[in-house]
Amino acid sequence: MLNSNKKMLGIIFPNSYDSLVSELVNVRMMASIPFASRYRLIDFLLSSMTNCGIDNVSVLANNNYHSLMDHLESGRAWDLVRKNGGLHIFPPFAEKTSRPYTNWVGGLASIIGFLRSQKEKYVVLTNANMVVNYDFKAMLEAHIESGADVTMAYNEQEVPESVFENLGNDKGFFYTFEMDGGRVKKLYVNPREKGIQKFCMQIAIIERELLIRLVEDASVHGLEFLIRDVILPQLGKLNVQGYKYDGYVSYIHSLKSYFDENMRLLDDHNLEALFSTFPVYTKIRDDTPTRYIEGSKVQNVMVADGCVIEGEVEDSVVFRGVSIAKGAKVKNCILMQGTVVESGANIEYLITDKSVTVTAGKEMKGTDTFPVYIGKNQTV
Repeated sequence: MLNSNKKMLGIIFPNSYDSLVSELVNVRMMASIPFASRYRLIDFLLSSMTNCGIDNVSVLANNNYHSLMDHLESGRAWDLVRKNGGLHIFPPFAEKTSRPYTNWVGGLASIIGFLRSQKEKYVVLTNANMVVNYDFKAMLEAHIESGADVTMAYNEQEVPESVFENLGNDKGFFYTFEMDGGRVKKLYVNPREKGIQKFCMQIAIIERELLIRLVEDASVHGLEFLIRDVILPQLGKLNVQGYKYDGYVSYIHSLKSYFDENMRLLDDHNLEALFSTFPVYTKIRDDTPTRYIEGSKVQNVMVADGCVIEGEVEDSVVFRGVSIAKGAKVKNCILMQGTVVESGANIEYLITDKSVTVTAGKEMKGTDTFPVYIGKNQTV
């Protein structure tokens, strides 16, 4: 990993947009959703931070955080076991002033004492509903060079149709920019325009002292959303710069998008685009290599370690410790850790959560527009 970056403190909001994937967060939060056969969503942002030398990272959990804490442990996998700094996990009520929060302002207000005690000049804030291998160091350099009060990352893309369908006052917001040079001139909340937009990634860099002042003022006035309620009304007063990101990024905003973004990684071009910038770290699990038994057929799959494959698997993402018996057929599926597909089962367009068993001879098929989800520990 790179040398320590003493200028920047990282803060991740792991519960953001939980309500958009209610099936997947029944036993976990957004940040701990399994992805790409062996990772969790938080691995990508956490790895990006540590690869850029950010060795003081806070995770502001709200609920359903047991799975995340089990995954992160002490932070050793990301080299975040430090005498000073390191990994801080703040569950609700971790401090006298902390409580469950609805968005960034509430979460930051609950750790305001912690923020005051830190030494870093800058803070980077991010949600956890994206898969990206991000260069925070380059963004910080651009922030300093521009003299901005706030720098917000964006990429240019069409807003997915499912975002229009799922987001709203009860589930959160998305934002697009209109810019004048490098400065954000207008900021739109849940706009309906079609075509390529400057889509806000909800990654922001801001000076720590300024952030404390903004959060304290917003908290007094009962405001919740840092971007919508604090930054947007002060665009004329604050120097808010946009930082364009041209790399690979996936957003998880529905069960369908979760399925699609996993499947995109079966294309070698996308896989290389995601993993080529920095290494991505995750919790170590010592296991045997996957065994492909004689007679098995495997085509275009992403398979983690510890699996035993005797049947046929095609166009699928297979997590650790999955067992696919002889005579079973798996196509266009996401099988999470510990899934068992028994002999003669025929499944297609399924998402199985951890430790699901598909019994012998069962035939279950979703569609590319409506994949079927089976909950954790279920037997079908």
